[in-house]
Amino acid sequence: MHVGVAYADKFKQTWLKLDVPDGSTAREAIERSGLLDQFPEIDLAENKVGIFGRLIKLETRLSDGDRVEIYRPITADPETVERRDQGETAETE
Repeated sequence: MHVGVAYADKFKQTWLKLDVPDGSTAREAIERSGLLDQFPEIDLAENKVGIFGRLIKLETRLSDGDRVEIYRPITADPETVERRDQGETAETE
């Protein structure tokens, strides 16, 4: 079956398409993708994983066409980070 595995660090986004045997888990797809070697900072015990934005467990069985996403840990607490003014626009007359 065809699946994708995606990961993005601060500088680069990587999305690999690969074939995995029917019944493969998210962990197996990640391991087959080679991303663990390419990005040694990925720790599957720490990084959360999802399919199309929904969190899953590493043992979740994949379906054809799934995109497994490896998420980086949040490095800033959204409760304490100063918000940027989203409504500020330049007005012209």
